[in-house]
Amino acid sequence: MFVNRKFRLRGSTNFKRVRQQGIATAHPLFVLIYTQNSTGRVRVGVAAGRSIGNAVQRNRAKRRLRASIQPFLERIQNGVDLVILARKPLLQASFAQITKAMAKILADQQLISERTYETQTASQRDSA
Repeated sequence: MFVNRKFRLRGSTNFKRVRQQGIATAHPLFVLIYTQNSTGRVRVGVAAGRSIGNAVQRNRAKRRLRASIQPFLERIQNGVDLVILARKPLLQASFAQITKAMAKILADQQLISERTYETQTASQRDSA
């Protein structure tokens, strides 16, 4: 359910590089910043600032973001670093809303194909 270690972006220098050089796209629930990397694999970093709330709320927001991107990791093009920054409304959103927003942002930025996004949301409806 959670992001495997091999897919994690770690270290402040990596976060800083993605934030400075990356392309950002915003959604009311989170901000997605991405850039190319030289490792040839997808790496994801998740952050939640103090404006989100106390430590419990920040950790919950990060867990929800990691879980929402998990189904898409194998479909994201290789060689991309992603940083996802939580926003306060994320705490009130349902998991389905977060996953749908994640799929839409990834498809809009052409990190996954539109067809993949439609298949993913259809399978979620079937399982619900």
